[in-house]
Parts: sequence; structure tokens; C-alpha cells
Amino acid sequence: MYHGYITSTPETHYDFLVVGAGVAGLRAAIELAEAGRVLVVAKDSLQESSSEYAQGGIAVALSDDDEVALHERDTLAAGDGLCDPDAVRALVGEGPAAIEQLIEWGAEFDREGARLVFAREGAHSRNRVLHARGDSTGSEIARALYHKAASLERIQFRSFAAVTDLLVADGEVAGAVACDASARHAVAIGASAVLLATGGLGCVYLETTNPDVATGDGVASGWRAGAEISDIEFVQFHPTALFLEGAPRFLLSEALRGEGAYLRNAQGERFMKRYHALEELAPRDVVSRAIVGEMRRTGAPCMYLDLTHFAPGFLARRFPRIYETCCKYGLDLAAQPAPVHPAAHYAMGGVRTDLDCRTNVARLFAAGEVASTGVHGANRLASNSLLEGVVFGARAGRAMREWSGKAPSSGASPPDLLFPEADGTQLRRLAWEKCGILREGVELEGLCQRLAATRWVQATPGRELHELRSRHIVLELIARCALVRRESRGAHYRADYPEKRPEFQKHSVISLTHDEVSFC
Repeated sequence: MYHGYITSTPETHYDFLVVGAGVAGLRAAIELAEAGRVLVVAKDSLQESSSEYAQGGIAVALSDDDEVALHERDTLAAGDGLCDPDAVRALVGEGPAAIEQLIEWGAEFDREGARLVFAREGAHSRNRVLHARGDSTGSEIARALYHKAASLERIQFRSFAAVTDLLVADGEVAGAVACDASARHAVAIGASAVLLATGGLGCVYLETTNPDVATGDGVASGWRAGAEISDIEFVQFHPTALFLEGAPRFLLSEALRGEGAYLRNAQGERFMKRYHALEELAPRDVVSRAIVGEMRRTGAPCMYLDLTHFAPGFLARRFPRIYETCCKYGLDLAAQPAPVHPAAHYAMGGVRTDLDCRTNVARLFAAGEVASTGVHGANRLASNSLLEGVVFGARAGRAMREWSGKAPSSGASPPDLLFPEADGTQLRRLAWEKCGILREGVELEGLCQRLAATRWVQATPGRELHELRSRHIVLELIARCALVRRESRGAHYRADYPEKRPEFQKHSVISLTHDEVSFC
């Protein structure tokens, strides 16, 4: 089916292919450069990744009053019974050294004099969240990692419209297919091992804080290659995205509430005390459901985040990116409460891996948000995502070295080129309405039936069609797993099963070769 569509390039084989140029991908590439030639492929541009948009910070037990054991405890508590304890131990235990290494490589975190500044965010028991330039932490870490990676001559970078498929031969991954910028032909890239570090899937939903590139391509391509997908039903919805007409759903960081911002309804009343004892510092899923509940109770289209009580000049100094962006759209946070609405933000599940980021498909690895390592369980602890990218990106790089010099089988081919006959906007609306913050079995079952009935047809491929295919595959996986998980746990809330059930304190697993959802 790809015949005549793929074109060769003069140099199409690398020792290692890293798909994604965010924190996880860059950190893996640095580790891999010691063992062979590395190609890092970015979707769209090297600057467009979820890492670049990560405002909240990076959590690490480095302050004088903190301990790794406390960070571990908080992460396990947020995960609501589904964290892999060994994965959490690796994350928090290797975190301090990973941060110190970032600082050695030039990452500049906020300080008071010579001392690092640690902030507190929801569900953390200590001040342990580092920031850079207030609200540009992900961008700063990515900058430092890119600078380090670019200094290593064995690492090369290329941008494509998208990596659309994995090449598979004899049950092993042998490379990937990339759609070039013109979206009219594709390039086959061979590699001895491939890392999926493609980021999130927020653009499956109508309302999202994610950049436009976050269409779930890594999960979809992994699924099509036979990789197991785990815990994909656990999608975290950030409670406070900017809700202004004509403005993007810009993330208003949880750090704002950590610093003392209030949530108010249209009557100016602080309402979180009705929903949780921690009020504004409750876990994200609780705050998101509380906002939805208050909107339904009052009939309002949004709630408000109030920062007007902060000291003059504080917001512009502490959160310059957020403050300036809101001003750009006519909102002065120092003088006016910000209208907010929940939006899809982060996927806890994804391509299932072991502690070294190996998948069930030989030569295929996954790290960062695209992966399901077991770190986040049913609900991610705030600011653990950047740390996961750094720690598990390094782990992936070390593990992938085992394939250095071992060429994959020849004759690899991608799956058939078939695309869904579906309206992209309608698909995202269905995801939001039927598979969003509040879920119910009847609606999930209807959504699954509707998605299963979609016709798949041949078409001239381009970026939009590839992304539509990815969103359709990912939404169907989320809906199917959400339907079978008949309980409420973490970020997955079933109105018809509002309690946790012990028989579901297990991980969902689904794959192309074992198409029924199982639990383990």
C-alpha cells in the first residue's frame, strides 16, 4: 500500500531513532550518543513539544526539609492505588542526581541568592517544585538538553510533518516512516532501535491545553505495530485553562493556586470547600470535577481564578509568561479574575513499558508522556512529568544501547494506508462529551459502537489524515478501556460507578493482537 509513496534518502539508516524532541527524547539521545549514530526526529519543529509548554515546574526532593521517601509517598497517594512502586522508587530516587546533572549542563532554575527556590503544588507535602523563569520550566530544561545534545557530533536532528508509522520485520521494529513537510511523500528511516518520545494526546479532545502536535501519534503508531497499550483511560484534565473567546486554552498553572490563588463562582463565592478539605490545593481531578459540578449547579459557562489579592508586581515577576499571555488577550490578572474551564492536559497511560522503557515489541522503546511506565498510576502528581521525562529518558537511552551494531531484519514494511471517514472536529467533540471528565457506561458504549462502525478507506495521505487516524485510534482505545473499568479511580470517573472497586486495582492492557481489554 505504501508502494510509490515512500522515497529513499541518501542516508536512511541510523543506529538509533528517537521520535520526539522534548525532554524525554533529548535526554535519551544524549545517553545514546556514546553508543552510535542518533537521529532525533521532531514533529513540525524542534521548538514545538509538550515540554515547551510545561509551566508548573519539576518536582524533586532536594530541599533541606524534604526526603525522597516523602516524594515517593506523595506520588503513590496521587496514583490512587495504581502506581508501580518500583517505577516510583526509580523516579524519585534518581531525581536529585538528574536535576544536579541538568544544572551542570546549564539549566537555570529560579534562585534566591545562591539557594534554589522550591514551591509547593497540589497534593505535595513539602515545597519541592523547582521553576525556571517562574513559569517556563519545561522550555528551560528543553533548552539545556538541546544545547547539550547539539554539542555531540553523533546526534543529528530533522523535522518532519509527522512520523506516521513504525516499520516492522519479523516481529521487530526496524525503523519508521516520516511524512515530509510537503505531506506528499514519505521517507523510510531504518534504525537498530526506536524510541517513541512523542508526548501527549490532548488534541484527541475538543478542549485541551496541549500544543497542536499532541495528537496521540506515538500511541497510535505503537498500537499499529503491535505494542501493548496500558491505562489509556486515565486522562488528566487540568482544572484551570483560560476560557476567553478568541484565546487558546492556555494553561493557568497549578502553581498559581500553590501561591494562593482562589477559585470563585460567578457570584464571587469561593466554592472549593464544598468539594474537598484541601480546597484549591486538592488533586487536579477533584478540582476539575468540582468546577464542572459548580458550573452545572449555577448554570455558568466557567468559573474564575482570582489573583487580584496578590502584592503589586508579584504576578508579572513570578509568572511572566502567564501574565504577559493573558495581557495579550486583554486580561490583567492583577486586576481581574481569569475565566477558567477544565481541559485535557496529560495522559497517565500509553505504550506499556518496563522499568527500562522496553515495550513488548523487540527494538521498540517508549519514554515520557507517550509511555505507561507505572509512575503516575491513575493520577499524576503535579510536576512529576518533567522529572519522568528526564529520568526515564536516560533509562531508555541506556537500555537501547544493547542494540548497537545489531542491524534489524530487512524487508520491513508499515501497516496499510487506511484512514477513517470521519469529521475531525466532531470526533474531538465526541471525545469531550462522551469520554471526558464525567463518564457513564451508556454513553461510552454508544461511543464505542459509533467508532467501531467507522468506514476506513484508502486516501492520498497528508498530515491531517494521519493525525485524524491517530486521534480515532486513540479515542477508541480510551473509550473501550473506560467502558470496561467499571469504577471511579484517579482521573477516571464513572458517574454510574462512583466508588473504587478492589477488583479493578489493576492495569488495563490492550493490543492489536489481543484485542480484548484485560487487567493485570
